[in-house]
Amino acid sequence: MSFYEQFMMANGTLVRTLIHTDVTKYLSFKAVDGSYVFSKGKIHKVPATDMEALKSPLMGIFEKRRARNFFIYVQDYNEAEPKTHQGLDLTRMTTRELIAKHGLSDDTVDFIGHALALHRDDHYLNEPALDTVKRMKLYAESLARFQGGSPYIYPLYGLGELPQAFARLSAVYGGTYMLNKPECKVEFDMEGKVCGVTSEGETAKCKKVVCDPSYLPNKVRKIGKVARAIAIMSHPIQNTNDSHSVQIILPQKQLGRKSDMYVFCCSYTHNVAPKGKFIAFVSAEAETDNPQSELRPGIDLLGPVDELFFDMYDRYEPVNEPSLDNCFVSMSYDATTHFETTVTDVLNMYTLITGKTVDLSVDLSAASAAEEY
Repeated sequence: MSFYEQFMMANGTLVRTLIHTDVTKYLSFKAVDGSYVFSKGKIHKVPATDMEALKSPLMGIFEKRRARNFFIYVQDYNEAEPKTHQGLDLTRMTTRELIAKHGLSDDTVDFIGHALALHRDDHYLNEPALDTVKRMKLYAESLARFQGGSPYIYPLYGLGELPQAFARLSAVYGGTYMLNKPECKVEFDMEGKVCGVTSEGETAKCKKVVCDPSYLPNKVRKIGKVARAIAIMSHPIQNTNDSHSVQIILPQKQLGRKSDMYVFCCSYTHNVAPKGKFIAFVSAEAETDNPQSELRPGIDLLGPVDELFFDMYDRYEPVNEPSLDNCFVSMSYDATTHFETTVTDVLNMYTLITGKTVDLSVDLSAASAAEEY
């Protein structure tokens, strides 16, 4: 099973990229119902604004006040307007120092860092706070976009629509597709530069190759592995307000792990399953060789399942020098259930290939979410 499921941040980089390339005219999106975080053995809705912080059962009365003040600081913060910085230099101050200044508890820091800012582990605490503040602002802005229960959107009919939409657009501009080609072998000339791709005795000549690590195993190195469970269910996940589509983040500290665990659930309302059926994924950076027991905390949240499958795959990153061989290799998908890390890699590759940077200041209304059916 080699399919991946990830949501898109409504104001995030992937959506901006899709609008920039005009691919959105071939896609329909629908808002994702809920965004939740696992804390002290329970699932809670992720509070993203000062008002939500005051209502959240995640915090006691005094902590709510402190969290509200922190959220107001983040909401008002504007990099270009020093008066909103309150005398703090977030390019130098670490996230840990910024949080200490607001007196927030470890549990509050946990959901802010992992469920709002979407950091995958706790390294961010010792890095400049500006990145975390920007990530929190992106979450809040995305949440406000569709007035839904989450900041995420997802294509109707699933992620298979993405490559299909790009294929259509490519065809409009004269691109050629050779689909379902087995055993593609990348060919090199005497200087070690790529010169073509061979399949079934036919060679497509080229000057550059863009591919994932599986096509060039001798130009990548293993950097980890992902454990994944895929469940087919006949009900929504409990304690998510009967959400038909939902993300749950289980922060590492809550599980005694080195990195977070993620739960993704989608259903027939996004046209990815038959009527009445739900598909859930539980994923994490593998820290053992036993996905069944390692993913148990996430699986336990699902309730009864009709079918359950397990999968593990290695993660790779390129080690080649593209300027020497003209091979541009992507990184493997990580365990996250959102696209923010993947699209950063894609944009970096684009710049490597073309020498240009994509201007992502676009009209976000071009990617509107479908109405409820």
